[in-house]
Amino acid sequence: MIQKRLSDSVADDIMAMIAIEKRFLPGDKLPNENELSEELDVSRTTLREAVRILVTHGILEIKRGKGTFVKEDIDVDHLESLGFLADEKINAKDLYEIRLIVEPEAAYYATLRASDAEIKRILEYGKQIEEKIKRNEDRTETEQKFHQAIAKATHNQFMEKLLPVIYQGINKGVILSKRKEVAVKETVTDHQMIMEFMKNRNPEGARSAMKIHILHAMKELGIE
Repeated sequence: MIQKRLSDSVADDIMAMIAIEKRFLPGDKLPNENELSEELDVSRTTLREAVRILVTHGILEIKRGKGTFVKEDIDVDHLESLGFLADEKINAKDLYEIRLIVEPEAAYYATLRASDAEIKRILEYGKQIEEKIKRNEDRTETEQKFHQAIAKATHNQFMEKLLPVIYQGINKGVILSKRKEVAVKETVTDHQMIMEFMKNRNPEGARSAMKIHILHAMKELGIE
């Protein structure tokens, strides 16, 4: 496993302050170097490197003689705040572990809270995934829509902030599963099981089915 650099983690922390906590808005000035490095418990050298990373990604800008500012033209609500910095550094095991932590509970709450229209949308995307698998077509976008529909149906605003991480896991899983026919077959069976429980408004069943789905994928893709 490739270890994440400390400066990348600090950059993620600053991103969370901007995108999730909304502590710093577009155009706002960040605290001075001494204050921020003390708060984040890192050296000023590490903080400077983290700031450089965010400047490179167009999140921050340094105004000479004035300080470091959040860029005015960024759309805070659409920043992929968790894990956007280094897709390549996050391996499939880490991504699937996050999915294992988050998605079974998302399925549980979605089954409890979803409107009939939302359940119908989830089931429709599930059917589309099956059709794409049968036709041997790329299903990445439809898989994302399926899981996005479940996340939205939780009626928990923070769930949508986690979607970029979930998408990375889905993307990696689709790529890896193309090499494993059994993983593709289990995707169909598992999705059918998730949809059946959701359709019948069985939250415990939906939670278990989603957990089984992700564990199956981890086993078949060799990323346990």
